[in-house]
Amino acid sequence: MMDLFRRLSGRFSRDMGIDLGTANTLVHVQGRGILLREPSVVAVNKLTNQVIQVGEEAKRMLGRTPGSIVAIRPLKDGVIADFDHTERMLRYFIEKVHRRKGFFHPVVVVGIPSGITEVERRAVIEATKKAGAREAYLIEEPMAAAIGAGLPVSEPIGSMIVDIGGGTSEVAVISLGAMAASKSIRVAGDEIDEAIIAYVRQTFNLFIGDRTAEECKITIGSAFPLEHEDSMEIRGRDLLTGLPCSRVITSEQVREAISDPIHQIVQAVKETLEETPPELSADIMDSGIVLAGGGALLRGLDRLIARETGMPVHIAPDPLSCVVLGTGKFLDEAQRSGALRNVLLTETRLGHYSLAGR
Repeated sequence: MMDLFRRLSGRFSRDMGIDLGTANTLVHVQGRGILLREPSVVAVNKLTNQVIQVGEEAKRMLGRTPGSIVAIRPLKDGVIADFDHTERMLRYFIEKVHRRKGFFHPVVVVGIPSGITEVERRAVIEATKKAGAREAYLIEEPMAAAIGAGLPVSEPIGSMIVDIGGGTSEVAVISLGAMAASKSIRVAGDEIDEAIIAYVRQTFNLFIGDRTAEECKITIGSAFPLEHEDSMEIRGRDLLTGLPCSRVITSEQVREAISDPIHQIVQAVKETLEETPPELSADIMDSGIVLAGGGALLRGLDRLIARETGMPVHIAPDPLSCVVLGTGKFLDEAQRSGALRNVLLTETRLGHYSLAGR
């Protein structure tokens, strides 16, 4: 009877993969592709604890809400900081793309940072199930990113992926479906934004918000000297007068501002290479290091890592989508042949059941 239920529920529901990111959440629905890409933000009425908006609409409220409404990011450094609001956000996203209400619920595979604790992993599984998943499984983000980037993770060949997200940077060398060497640090896009805010405060006596810092990073930010340096106007509050004002910041200044978090990311890459077996290092010399995640779009980061490591560095074709594409490819491959099932962190490995039981 249980086998019949699983076959029916698989037929009437569409399994999905989720990249549950600190900054953005992406959802891939089996057979339909990426159907959702929205900020991981929830707007809440503090008086009633009622969720007002989720995703893109909630992000627009960041820093602009009245006293009774607060826009929060329920994930920090890639892990759940606010369980209830993470569950509500996930429920909203799952229902938005699943469409079939009622009895049948999807199987959900969630990408998570490789460095989080077992307690944090269980929290993700529990939140995903409470949000409406029939079964919940975890896949480590560097593995999912490598699959999504098209790297030969199942082959006896060394492949290196550097996934720089909003809350964590994941570095891994993968061979035969397992990570031969890896490092996860909680330094990524958010810390780069914070470094810009701190620099502007110290240099210009100007207080700017997260959105302005992110815009500055995207527009003129770089990790390596540019052929044509640039500048932009930033607006905020003068810390001396308390009045609104604007300043002009250059790309050289932004590069100086973010040098410390960028150095930590590069150092994580070098330390991972130092731990890599020599045979796999030789493979990486041939194939190169692949950058994924939003941080891969920072201009000059590939050139900086190439200079510091002596390795060729490539940016994935769609770096922002690598993790969620990897979860989707995993679902397709696992149901066809089961070749990639060993990459999952299932509840068997955390204490309960495995995908093989489906």
